[in-house]
Amino acid sequence: MKISLALLVLLLAAAWAGRPGMSFRSSKVMCCRKEKFSRGRIPEDKILEYHYTSPTCTHKAVLVTMPRGMVCVDPEEKWFQKYLRKQKKPNSTSK
Repeated sequence: MKISLALLVLLLAAAWAGRPGMSFRSSKVMCCRKEKFSRGRIPEDKILEYHYTSPTCTHKAVLVTMPRGMVCVDPEEKWFQKYLRKQKKPNSTSK
């Protein structure tokens, strides 16, 4: 009985882990409608964090969190790609 219960738990965990866009905190998949994308460059100092949308979404996007809310950004935008490159560079003042 213990073995079958453990197997059931493993199977359920594997099925849950395979669902893109899901997390322990939220069962909602966040997607962006094309008309809701930011049209301009967002100042880097206003970006608190960012998250890529689920691959199951219709439009590939990044949800950018700013002090006054979230906006959708095309991850292929040149300014966003430049921002990502800056984020990946090691800080020259840190040791």
